[in-house]
Amino acid sequence: MDLYPLKFKPILKERLWGGTKLKDVLNKPIESEITGESWELSSVEGDISEVSNGALAGTSLKELVAEQGEALLGKSVVDRFGTEFPILVKFIDAKQDLSIQLHPNDDLARERHNSFGKTEMWYIMDADPGAKLIVGFNKDVEKGEYIQSLEEGTLLDLMNYEEVSEGDTFFINTGKIHAIGAGVMLAEIQQTSDVTYRVYDFDRKDKNGNLRELHTSLAVDAIDYEQKDDFKVDYPNDKDAVNTMVDCPYFKTNFLDLDKTMHQDVSLRDSFTIFMCVGGEATISNDWGSTSIKRGETVLVAACSSAVEINTHGARLLEVTI
Repeated sequence: MDLYPLKFKPILKERLWGGTKLKDVLNKPIESEITGESWELSSVEGDISEVSNGALAGTSLKELVAEQGEALLGKSVVDRFGTEFPILVKFIDAKQDLSIQLHPNDDLARERHNSFGKTEMWYIMDADPGAKLIVGFNKDVEKGEYIQSLEEGTLLDLMNYEEVSEGDTFFINTGKIHAIGAGVMLAEIQQTSDVTYRVYDFDRKDKNGNLRELHTSLAVDAIDYEQKDDFKVDYPNDKDAVNTMVDCPYFKTNFLDLDKTMHQDVSLRDSFTIFMCVGGEATISNDWGSTSIKRGETVLVAACSSAVEINTHGARLLEVTI
């Protein structure tokens, strides 16, 4: 099978806190006024991505993994994750604040939900003036103090707020309490998992007048209560170079700020490569073909590729591998 660079149909998610930037800025095919997420590449059950370009159009990611295995994913990836595509990537538009939440680690997620945990990172693509994230606590917190803050409605007083602008990048460990603030649009890269513990939701009601479910009991033993300054990513930004942003056990992400063509020998990478375009446009080629990419689009390059060429006069890309 010719595994040319693959694009997938976005899986669009309405959210109580969503807006219109995914349509207005990234040109996603959206009618709704409250679309919060575009799942670009997903193997989450019930939300399996489907190829949108070339001869394989209509083929699901699950079918590709089952048929191509190591050729698509890489032997080292199959050895670790089997036939589960291990990465979920999204574009997120927060018109309103997201709920304050956290994600369990692998051990807890496996024990409770038969799932992976959810380590993730965010790259800020657009932020309204003064837009903020919540990342962690503003001091070391005792478990009892946290529980009391929930009971008294004072949790926000314990949160750490980070004002953001385009290009800022954050790494969110499992257990770290966090929330995307109103006015932020970002690219999210995470383990394949949809396990989230929501602990505070500003007492908002959904379209049916119901409060959204909270997971306060589950969260208590999953939270990291220490104040840690380990989330803001300080990465190099050299032109026409591979700049490492995050290198963790679950994914490696590089930043490519290109003004000219880049040729990469990937014959020894032994991993698929995901390109998320966060600015400009380019054409991505491998052994079997070429695919265009522009801001707000995502391309998957198979592990069996010997080389990748990125042809551009101006593009900013997140390059994700295992």
